[in-house]
Amino acid sequence: MKTISSRDNPTLKKLHGVASSARERRKHGLTLLDGPHLLAAALDAGWPLQAVYLAESAREAAEIADLLARLPAQLEPVRLPDALFAHISPVDAPSGILAAIALPGAAAPSRKPGSLLVLDGVQDPGNLGTLLRTAAAAGLSEVLLGEGCAQAWSPRALRAAMGAHFLLRICERCDLLAALQDYPGKVLATALVHGSRSLYEVPLDGPVAWLFGAEGQGLSPELLRRADATVLIPMAAGVESLNVAAAAAICLFEQRRQTNLG
Repeated sequence: MKTISSRDNPTLKKLHGVASSARERRKHGLTLLDGPHLLAAALDAGWPLQAVYLAESAREAAEIADLLARLPAQLEPVRLPDALFAHISPVDAPSGILAAIALPGAAAPSRKPGSLLVLDGVQDPGNLGTLLRTAAAAGLSEVLLGEGCAQAWSPRALRAAMGAHFLLRICERCDLLAALQDYPGKVLATALVHGSRSLYEVPLDGPVAWLFGAEGQGLSPELLRRADATVLIPMAAGVESLNVAAAAAICLFEQRRQTNLG
């Protein structure tokens, strides 16, 4: 097993930048998967790994040993002293194993029939990852991200999504209005505006494009006008709003509940 022991190693300098900077990720076309769960999800999906890095103290851990046994024969892990591993890890408490993968190329909307999650300006990577995880759990296969959204393949979004990236078609920097131009199903937004109906009174038995906006500002006026209807989530008195990821989970799983009942 190859060993790197110097912080001045060019590969380590590059990985440190990739771990902490969206610009560096775009520059090198790389991102990092930190932890056994993400690596296992990538391997389960047949996702190609470019390199694997292992902390010295993690070599004997059973979960990591099982992962190492699953790696392609040509992919030899690189061993690092614990301090150097922590230097390149994107998390505060490193798990002991991480992998570098290529950033996926730009994906255009598929235009296939089916429900969509459409995100407008969701800037928090943790919220974005949770939204992706929720979409996959609810059975969606495609998510559209407009300009202003956080980078979907950042290490923080990857950790929050817990492997959902490998189950979804993720289209970043989309022209959302153009992508929805000929959408064959309903386009729904959550909003406290005149004419909004309770989510639980709206039939959700066909494809729906669900529109969700930035945590503070909500949807852009143009996207809100594109919605065929607006829905609201009934809440207890005195509660103004929900986190965007929580609101999306309620809506997507109400649709799934109605579909299962149907």
